[in-house]
Amino acid sequence: MHAESRCPDCGPVAPLHVPEHIGAEIVASVVERIQSTAQPEQPPVPLWCPWPLPPGWTTTGVAWAGDDRIGVRATAVACAGPAPLGGGPADLVFVAEEPGVGLGTRYAGVLGPDAGPELAEALTDPGPGHPGHVGRAGIRVAGHPTPLWLVSSLTDRSAYAGEARGMWLYAIAWPASAGHLLAEDVMLHDLVEWTPPELVYGAPSPYLHGKA
Repeated sequence: MHAESRCPDCGPVAPLHVPEHIGAEIVASVVERIQSTAQPEQPPVPLWCPWPLPPGWTTTGVAWAGDDRIGVRATAVACAGPAPLGGGPADLVFVAEEPGVGLGTRYAGVLGPDAGPELAEALTDPGPGHPGHVGRAGIRVAGHPTPLWLVSSLTDRSAYAGEARGMWLYAIAWPASAGHLLAEDVMLHDLVEWTPPELVYGAPSPYLHGKA
């Protein structure tokens, strides 16, 4: 018997919670959960969302990992819209997590609790053979220029990793070529600090609900 959630391969893990629907009231409830379980000596885990949203894009889901005992240790925000290079729809998931949680690598489709080894390799050899290759994505996080580097992922998606507010920041895009959106002027805003009332919501993300 164990008090914590466990993965057969990884051992103890923070349980993942994905609301079935998405809307302003769902986002508000997740924000309340994050704020109420934050430790006094640590900043709350952010909910990074593109704002303003790229033209034609909607917010399609939120998720968080943790429980009442350990608090919220990771969050995810999903968005969807037209692919930057044409050819249909695209999906993006932004993950913020404390070290060792493994939610970002879960959506990237790689093993391990974080992208440290892959990021170290990307800093020396970006591996341009990946179909979604943009060696370095320069976005703005809470107003600050923040580099993200392409890391190993399954070939149906592209995954970028970096750091913001002392936590891992991941951006995972489907299809892989949708990662080129991150080469544009993308700005991430923390919904925990303020949720824009103009935020547009779309159909629930299939990638938060098990397709990834």
